[in-house]
Amino acid sequence: MYHTTGFSKAEIVDICSRVEAMFPSKQRTTGRKPMLGLFKSIVVTLAYLRRNRVQQELAEYFGASQSTISRAITTFVPILAAVLADWIPTVDDLDPKAQYIIDGTLLTCWSWHNRPELYSGKHHTTGVNVQVACTLYGDLAWVSDPLPGSTHDAKAIRESGFLDQPETGKEPPRHLGDKGYIGLGMITPKRKPPGLPLPDADKEYNKQVNQIRYLVERAVANLKTWRILHTDYRRPFNTFAETISAVIALEFFRSRFWWTFAVSPCPDVDR
Repeated sequence: MYHTTGFSKAEIVDICSRVEAMFPSKQRTTGRKPMLGLFKSIVVTLAYLRRNRVQQELAEYFGASQSTISRAITTFVPILAAVLADWIPTVDDLDPKAQYIIDGTLLTCWSWHNRPELYSGKHHTTGVNVQVACTLYGDLAWVSDPLPGSTHDAKAIRESGFLDQPETGKEPPRHLGDKGYIGLGMITPKRKPPGLPLPDADKEYNKQVNQIRYLVERAVANLKTWRILHTDYRRPFNTFAETISAVIALEFFRSRFWWTFAVSPCPDVDR
């Protein structure tokens, strides 16, 4: 189960208990029992988000019809996003005195002819731009709301509010980023002068910056182990932002699960 969903059984049971608490199931009436109970519906949804497998494959694996799998995913992706929303850090939750490493990444999707703003000239494909911040230890700290793929990283980070600092009377920390953030007061690699080679001192400086920046690239790679964020998104585009929120919430929940509380039994979960 862990290799299919990325979660242990205890974690899945805890998610089920949270879903049951926020969305209590209605009184059951007589009739045929649903093929997928709460537990299996959550597992199906997690497997879909983790592996981005086509629904027909999931249907064969779980012994259900494709339409049953589709209904489970359509129902439980927004439920997971709602139930675990409090686990997603916002800009206001970040430590204003801490220094972070920033990077932008493209979450790819299919090309819709009526959404030309999704095309990224940098990546030569369509998707949405999200900004990712991690600590100097490489721990994922924050992910921005998605913007169209054509949005430049500098514009995306400005619009996210990440660079807005509260009035503390002290100089704000200088965050680290790549060359796409030059001009925003961040620590970035130096550009080569036009028509001239990069000086050796600047090469050494860039090397030192990049030796720290790799941490955020690793954080992005770890986030994209959720294949739904790494391979083309196939469901309707108006569900993409909600799916991204669900995955981000699940990632923060998974990384902090064992540090915050003890697992309690969930007797009401329908397995």
